[in-house]
Amino acid sequence: LQELNLDLIPNLEFMDPAFLGRAWDPDNAYSICKAWGTTGYVYDRTVIPRELASWSDFLDAAQNEAAGRTSVLDDPGDLTGIYFWANGIDWNTTDEAELAAAEDYLVNTLAPNISAFDSYPGGAAIPQATHALMQVWNGDARIGILESPDPDRWQWVLPGPETEIWMDNWAIATGAPNPEAAHAFINFVLTPENQLAQLDYIGYHTGATGIEEAAADAELPMLDLVFFTPEQIDTMREGEVNEAQQRRVDIWNMTKAAAGA
Repeated sequence: LQELNLDLIPNLEFMDPAFLGRAWDPDNAYSICKAWGTTGYVYDRTVIPRELASWSDFLDAAQNEAAGRTSVLDDPGDLTGIYFWANGIDWNTTDEAELAAAEDYLVNTLAPNISAFDSYPGGAAIPQATHALMQVWNGDARIGILESPDPDRWQWVLPGPETEIWMDNWAIATGAPNPEAAHAFINFVLTPENQLAQLDYIGYHTGATGIEEAAADAELPMLDLVFFTPEQIDTMREGEVNEAQQRRVDIWNMTKAAAGA
């Protein structure tokens, strides 16, 4: 990545400091928050009439009411995360015994019940009710439910006891042919009105100061899938790229093969 010239991005002043200076880039020398969100799931109440609240509930429903009608995110971290979160294990674990247990469960128990590896079920699967239980990022869940002809059939769950928090970032690739224009674009999207337009379109918190109040004033729908309480945020954990990254990718590939994906 090319180092940013923050003098060309004065609209950084509109960002909430809570979403700047993250551990991977403490000086925002290379990146600026575009949006952040979390991972949960939605389920079809007409298929699963009981209340689901945890990752353990997700795994149980996937093997029962939603067997053969369950989709998971097409991502190694989120797939293995289901097992680790459900069992109270740090999802960044590098312990081989814990990784082996995750592999055994995901490949031999969960995979036969998975019908799709779909990172964006909000685009089609939720509106079309293709699956009954879907792991999904919060903003994509919001899009899918809003697009559904029967939104009341879908229930969003921010599952416990823990789940993910992630952040997408604006950045400029080294060698980009028009870095000045790239800086100007980033500066443009950081204005309050453009931050609000982006939130409305993608369904994620952009990290801007006061955006929750602005979204409420604009009467944007389903803001409970965009903004979370401090207590909810306390249950969310950042992922790490560590020495077990390839191991997670291998588990993901084996699970997809076992599911016939």
